[in-house]
Amino acid sequence: MNYHDYYAKADRPVETCVVGTGGFGQSFLAQAQRVPLMNARIAVDLTAESAASGLRAAGIEPRKIRVCESARDAKIAWERGDYIATHDLACVSDLPFDVVVEATGQPQAAARHALIAVEAEKHLALVTKELDSVVGPGLKALAAERGRIVTTVDGDQPSLLIGLATWAEVMGFHLVAAGKSSEYDFVFDRSSRRLTSSERSAENVDLEGHWNLGERDIGEILAARSNAIADFPQRAVPDLCELMVVANATGLQPDRFDLHAPLARINEVPTIFSHRANGGILTGDRRLDVFHCLRKPDEISFAGGVFVVIRCDDAKSWDMLAQKGHIVSRTGANAMVFLPRHLLGLEAATSILDVAIHQISGYGSDYRPRYDLIAVASEDLPAGRVLSMGGHHHTISEVTAEFRPAAPLTAIAPAPFYLAADCRLTGPIFKGQEIRMSDLELQETSALMRLRRGQDARFFSH
Repeated sequence: MNYHDYYAKADRPVETCVVGTGGFGQSFLAQAQRVPLMNARIAVDLTAESAASGLRAAGIEPRKIRVCESARDAKIAWERGDYIATHDLACVSDLPFDVVVEATGQPQAAARHALIAVEAEKHLALVTKELDSVVGPGLKALAAERGRIVTTVDGDQPSLLIGLATWAEVMGFHLVAAGKSSEYDFVFDRSSRRLTSSERSAENVDLEGHWNLGERDIGEILAARSNAIADFPQRAVPDLCELMVVANATGLQPDRFDLHAPLARINEVPTIFSHRANGGILTGDRRLDVFHCLRKPDEISFAGGVFVVIRCDDAKSWDMLAQKGHIVSRTGANAMVFLPRHLLGLEAATSILDVAIHQISGYGSDYRPRYDLIAVASEDLPAGRVLSMGGHHHTISEVTAEFRPAAPLTAIAPAPFYLAADCRLTGPIFKGQEIRMSDLELQETSALMRLRRGQDARFFSH
């Protein structure tokens, strides 16, 4: 989209309301103050004061911020041109803004906010992938009935990967694989044998002998690397959650339900994510996966970016491109095209402007439940355990996640991971066992359950 197209079609700035002012929401609030075609005057958080704090952190002068505890307060502040900080989206839902940016990361709260947005006939930019993984397609369809749009958001990997994979196939490339790097690199100091990833580190890690791929068997070297980092987590629920959103939007599919998630250097990606016949690990085309970026301290990061692996059908062209620095597999069969970035809220504005100005959703037109992200016990769990979700990555202790083909939620169906979050177990669950709907004490009247039941009826009633 040409930048000037936005100006040509916009008769005023797009007005947004940001729900959740930490992390993504905070960076979006700050960036939105610099976007000429956008206003972000409303912030919603657990308390009105925390919302006000988010606005101040975004550079808003305190004298311009009004803490509002009621719809009347909010209406007065809006008409004065002030910034509004409140604890409840319902307090501001009648104001004449265009888009709700839902960034709480809390599936139950996000479900309520999504319903408020749809019922108030606002567009919805859904940053909360936890909600998206449970009810995204149904929510998008529900909003469409009211002439409103739900979109994923640039700055997060699902939107960026949907765009890159779609670009590759529109261009006629044969798509072998698509995916992302995990959020944190594995940084190896070859002189000290120290390995660091996020806030974890280990000494005397045995990676030196497995540093260069060379002509070694892929399975052998990946297994050796995996053993060397056995003390580090090698599967992350957020990675599976994000790729499940991509699967539902594009029809791409995982090669295995828990992903391969190899430890790989950047230049190895098109070799590893190749068909087994070409020495790789994949059993077919259009596969989704994640890799943990292995690098030295002075090497460039993949920065949580996204990639596609495409087949080199025109060998002469790809030989020329390889000479220009593009990454081709060791057999020359495949190449990687990648975007080494995800800038969170700093690049979300394009998606939100596309919704309000161009009526475009980043999911595309065929967003439907192809997969569910289900909960699987990684340890024995006693009856009565509350599956508390917490931490920066919104995980559940001793519970992991896997893909499954999407299906309606019967009593014996495996429970979606973020539907199981914060529920109590009705009986014991053994390690490796799927947590099923009948294993949970559920709140059938919650907004999340209502949305999921509606999605099941919409897509699985025939």
